[in-house]
Amino acid sequence: MRSIRILACTLLAAATLGLAACATGPTVRTDADPTADFGQYRTWGFYQPIAMEQSGYSSWISERIRADVQREMEARGYRYAANGADLLVNFQGVVEDKTAVWSVPRSDVQWFYSYRRRSYVAVPVWYDETQVSRYREGTLTVDLVDGKRNRMVWTGAASAPVAGKKAAPEKRLADIDRAVAGIFAKYPHRATP
Repeated sequence: MRSIRILACTLLAAATLGLAACATGPTVRTDADPTADFGQYRTWGFYQPIAMEQSGYSSWISERIRADVQREMEARGYRYAANGADLLVNFQGVVEDKTAVWSVPRSDVQWFYSYRRRSYVAVPVWYDETQVSRYREGTLTVDLVDGKRNRMVWTGAASAPVAGKKAAPEKRLADIDRAVAGIFAKYPHRATP
């Protein structure tokens, strides 16, 4: 009975850790131009044309990203300027099909007949079982461009599995918000007054 309780507690702990790992949000990577002087930037605007809107129209996704970017830039003390801004923000979203492959160690027991003992003998066998998972991964990239030099000075990218089209719109919007917030959480600069 005690071993069953220990096994149940172990499985519960593993499931909790697995769910916590899924809820951590997107993977974020950033890079910055080491020669850029971020202390000189006080205003911001959107790059024209936005990479995600090169077809000539916006979407509910690009409008949500615009609103999130505005919130994040203003929270860091930057003032919006439609023309002549110090920093220009550009963004792009890409969705790709991905495949994950991993091995899981397994064990089993094989039964063999022993002619000498005239009985069956159990022999343990260990092997790796290959697991394959196919999913769609979305990557949102946000670039900050020096408005005077037209040169990218900082970039951040957030990648995460994409909620399917059947997911509630609120979940898809929350995923976008989480991606933009995750990117700007790694932006270390603020506008100087």
